[in-house]
Order: sequence, then structure tokens, then C-alpha cells
Amino acid sequence: MEASLQIGKLAGIPVKLHWSFLLVIPLFAWIIGSQILLTTELIAVLFGVPIDVTLITAGFNPYILGTVVALGLFVGVFIHEMAHSLIARARGIEIHSITLLILGGVSQMEETMPDPKIELPMALAGPLTSLAVGVISSALVYVFAAVVPDPGVAGVLVFTFGYLGLLNILLFGFNLLPAFPMDGGRVLRAWLARRMPLSRATRIAADVGKGFAVVFGIVGLLLLNPILIIIAFFIYIGANQEANYLRYNILLQDVTVADAMSTPVATVEPTTPLPRVVDMMYETKHLGFPVVDRGTLVGIVALADVHKISPADREAMQVRDVMTRNPTTLPPSAPLIDALRIITGQDIGRIPVVANDTLVGIVTRTDVLRVMELREDE
Repeated sequence: MEASLQIGKLAGIPVKLHWSFLLVIPLFAWIIGSQILLTTELIAVLFGVPIDVTLITAGFNPYILGTVVALGLFVGVFIHEMAHSLIARARGIEIHSITLLILGGVSQMEETMPDPKIELPMALAGPLTSLAVGVISSALVYVFAAVVPDPGVAGVLVFTFGYLGLLNILLFGFNLLPAFPMDGGRVLRAWLARRMPLSRATRIAADVGKGFAVVFGIVGLLLLNPILIIIAFFIYIGANQEANYLRYNILLQDVTVADAMSTPVATVEPTTPLPRVVDMMYETKHLGFPVVDRGTLVGIVALADVHKISPADREAMQVRDVMTRNPTTLPPSAPLIDALRIITGQDIGRIPVVANDTLVGIVTRTDVLRVMELREDE
């Protein structure tokens, strides 16, 4: 994930910190600190334990405790994501990293077709882990209240672990809402997929998720709660992306790059003048060409590369002055879905197809979309 800093590894999984995490910690610390008396009373009532506020309210302690609770919450979120990742890895799915960000955490996993038998335990692992953390934190409230002799210190510990207990139990309940692509939505899809085709199960789960997103958005607007509005936005976008991702996988299943690539390929040499490249684009209606030097692919030149040069300067320039060197390539046997991921992820329009160091074709965004349209009509 962009704008993330790796802070270490756990169980061989890289752990990253997104820049937004650095914004939310002071924000949460301020919110918790500014409401500390109200929250203390709530925790005391819910747990039935008296809380001495002498140390809790002294000086800057409310905001120090706010920071501790905020960091503790994200430790809980990290444990939640680790549970997802460890279950996924045990089922043979590669885990690239775990990233902590403003709304919690995200595990970056190998992109595969969802398998309900794997998705169900993987989706349940996170919320159940949050529940376990919440129950343990809540149990420690009674332990500290009973064994810590200093009332002020006991009050601080009861407040901190009581708060974390409540937050993690709320995290458990919130994540089990069937708001796809949250954990509860994935549980719903896995359950539905045992009774109907995966595509239909995903569509139903995505529609339910969008419904929850609309409700969250309306409630967030009515209560002027920006967190709910942000959550609604991410759920709605995530549900759309997940549904589209599965649709692409199903439509392109068992289709290789060789099935979609264009061949033979119009190529240019590194010494080709830029004006000639522009003329070729008009003649062939192609917006990019592989660059071949003595039979070897050395780059690719696209209309965007030409546009970087003013028309007056193009007359004196050649392809090698503007081409992209060492372009991403694929073999003819590669799954076409890999081409779509590269084209989308790198925001490029075409990928040269190379076999035995020889250029044999080119696959473009249009080629992929054409195959999808044909498969939809079958």
C-alpha cells in the first residue's frame, strides 16, 4: 500500500504503518481525553466497579490515557488482522503484508478466487479474536480492582482495560454486521455460496453491503458524524470493487494472454523519428508500439510519451529519447486476468507478449475488454 512504512515483521509477515495512522492516534487521544469523566462513569456502571479518578483526571493524564487507549485499540486491530492472515496462510494463501491505517487494518493477500470453505473460517477469525481480546481485557478489570491496593493506580488500570474491553467487543459486533466487504459480509457470502453460484452470492452480499453503507451514510449525516460517513464510503466502494473483481475473474477464467493478444505486432526502432511514430499512430489507429532493436524488445513508446514533448521539439527527437525502457512483459501462457491486473495497477494501455526472448504479440486494455464482452454474451 502506498505511503506506508514497514515497522517490522511478525510470523514472517511484514507489518506496515500508513501515514493516516499518525493522524488518528492524536485525534482519538483528544476525543478520549476530553470525555474522560463521562467515560469513566460509564465503565464504572457497566462493570459494577467503583473507579477512583484521582490519577485519571490529574494534569495531562486524561490525554496520556487517551493515547494509551488509542494505541491499545490499534494493537487489538493488529491482532484481529493477524488472525485473518494466519488462518489464510494455513489454508495456503500468501500474505504480503498487514497495514494499519486510519479506519483499522487491512491484510494484503494473494488475489485468488474466493473459496467459501476458506473464506468462512478466515472471516470469522478476526471478529472472534476481537471478542477474545475484549473478554480478557474485561476480566482484567476485576483482577486489578481486587488486587491493586492503591485506589488511584487501580482506577487507571480499571479505566484503561475497561475501555479496551468495551472497544474490542464493539469491534467484534461491528465487524459481524453483514456489510460486505467487512468480515460479516464475507461470512454472509460464504454461507450463500454453499447454496448458489459464487457470482450470485457475491452480488447479493455486495447489495446488502451497499444497503448498510447507505444507512451508515444517512445516520452519519444526521448525527454529523464524519467517521460513519467515511465508513459508509469505504464499504460502498469496497462492495463495488469486490463484485467487479469476481466478475472479471469469472469472465476471464481459463483465458490466456495468447487467446486475446494481437499479432503480428507493428514495431518501431529506437532510431525512428518521433514525427514518424505519430504518423504511424494515425495510420494504424494504435496508440503505442513496442520498440525493437535488432530483434530484441528494448522498450515501448506510447502517445503519452510523445505528448510530453512539444511539437516543435519532436522534429529533432527519436523514439529512444522518450520510450519506456524495460517494459513489463507477459508470456503467451499467462492468465489474461494477470494482464488486467497489470494494466489496471500500473495504469498502462498495453503489455508486450514475449516467448523465448522474442516478441510474439501485444495485449491491450481493449483486447481484455473485448474478451470480457464476448464471454458475457456466451
